[in-house]
This record gives sequence, structure tokens and C-alpha cells, in this order.
Amino acid sequence: MDEREFDKFAEEYTRMHQENVRLSGEDIDFFAAYKINDMREVWSAAGEIEPKSILDFGGGIGVSAPHLRRVFPQTTVTIADVSRRSLEVAERRGVERVTTQHFDGVTLPFEDGHFDIALAACVFHHIDAAQHVSLLAEIRRVLRHGGRLMVFEHNPWNPLTRHAVNTCPFDENAVLISGYDMQQRMRDAGFSDVSLTWRLFVPGALRGLRPLEAWLGWFPLGAQYRAVGTH
Repeated sequence: MDEREFDKFAEEYTRMHQENVRLSGEDIDFFAAYKINDMREVWSAAGEIEPKSILDFGGGIGVSAPHLRRVFPQTTVTIADVSRRSLEVAERRGVERVTTQHFDGVTLPFEDGHFDIALAACVFHHIDAAQHVSLLAEIRRVLRHGGRLMVFEHNPWNPLTRHAVNTCPFDENAVLISGYDMQQRMRDAGFSDVSLTWRLFVPGALRGLRPLEAWLGWFPLGAQYRAVGTH
């Protein structure tokens, strides 16, 4: 993970991301919000009580932070990222109960079992594949027993997703990961019960059809996917 690569886009990330997703008919808050809503759904379905702490791994400038506060109002959120400049932008948001932590891209500076949930929202396609299993295992280390990791990634099998990534400046070095590969890497890192669900089939212009997506999670052509593993 190269700190310089993320530092150079920190101040312009929101504008560039907004332009990049324009063809979808949605804005960047839509893409952040659906992930956090999914987190709540998965967490509640497991019968868990309100989590005490969430790790936003690679959370950068804190796009997810307001949505995490909305959905988990009593939870402490920590954004961990290799980019100091991105974390400075996140801190300027001033979201209550959200803190930031720089890390070296290898070892998370937290004790074992520190967090209830970890989120990695479209992070791993920026990381060399050779590091995936070790970083996933590091995330698992800082999760409590029974805690969950939720990974969201772009689906390389979706042609519109590939176009968006190929034309996005901050994705210039990105390598997309298939859902099945991510699922296996999470298993290799020690996670159990790793589920895989494809998401985002309907563009903004047809958002009235989105209730149908509840029955399409098995179909591997959604724009993104969600992989969930348990410590």
C-alpha cells in the first residue's frame, strides 16, 4: 500500500469520485450508504446487540463516517489508513465518535480483539494481491471472537464497473478481484462462514425496480459484491 498514491488524490477525491459515478445516476453518498445499510442488516440478522466499535479499514477521507454514525449511533468508529493526508480530510468532517489512525500498511496498531466489526469498502483492489491474505489475517486479529469483516469490492465481471474503474484517475493502478477469489482469500486468512452476495444491479434511472435486487444476490453480474466473514 503506497501512502503517496492516496495522498495525491485526498483533496480531490470527492469531486473525482462524483464525476466517475455520474453514469450510474447516483452520487457517492448513495454508494456509501448502501454498504452501511447492508452492515446493519447482516449484523441484525445475526442477532447481535449494538456493536461497541467498528474499524473502517482503508476508510480514507471518511466517506462512510456519516453513514456509520447514522446507522450505528452509539458505536465508536476508527478509520485506519496509510494516507495521512486522507485522514486529515476525514478529521475535518468532524463526525462525532469517529477517530482516525495512521498505519504502516502491514500491522494495525490495535490490540487483539479490539473491534466488533470491520469494514473494507472498495479497498483491496488498491492493494497488491500478494498482501491480501496477510492483511485480511491482520484485520481478523483485531476483531473479537464472533466479530465480522464485511468486504465490498467492484465486480470485474460487470462491464459498466470495468469502464468506471478504467476511466477513474485514482484507480489507475487498481486490479479488480473476483468475488470468488476474495471469498477464498478471506477463508485462507482464517475467516469462517464466508458468504458472498452480489449487489447493485439497477441504475438510478430505474431505481423503482430496486426491490427486485433482494432476489438477485446469487447472480454474479452486480456492479459490486459483498463478502462477509466471521472471526
